[in-house]
Amino acid sequence: MPSSVRKTLRLLFVLVLLAVFWMALLPAPEVAKLVSWQDKIEHAVLFAVLALLALAAWPERPVTIAVGLLLYGAAMEFAQSMTAHRFGDPWDWVADAVGLLVLVPFALARRRRLRG
Repeated sequence: MPSSVRKTLRLLFVLVLLAVFWMALLPAPEVAKLVSWQDKIEHAVLFAVLALLALAAWPERPVTIAVGLLLYGAAMEFAQSMTAHRFGDPWDWVADAVGLLVLVPFALARRRRLRG
């Protein structure tokens, strides 16, 4: 992948991280719930997408990405607990981790392909 594309992906990843964190601190919008654990599904999907974007930008660093996103998720929950209109939920962080775990087999398979 050309370095200019990789740089663009890295910039996009950082901008998305900042936007997601900012939106997580805003008052929660009213959303029609289809299932009671919809919020957890949203967290898992969000973190899977963040991981995919990060892996496209830094394909050689899957472990660093996973650890960094787990810390990011924990920081987001802590920051939400410091607001008057949101609350930090440890189960949201678990859902973040599930979203990342779904991608682990794909990241490992890709890593093997790149090495082999």
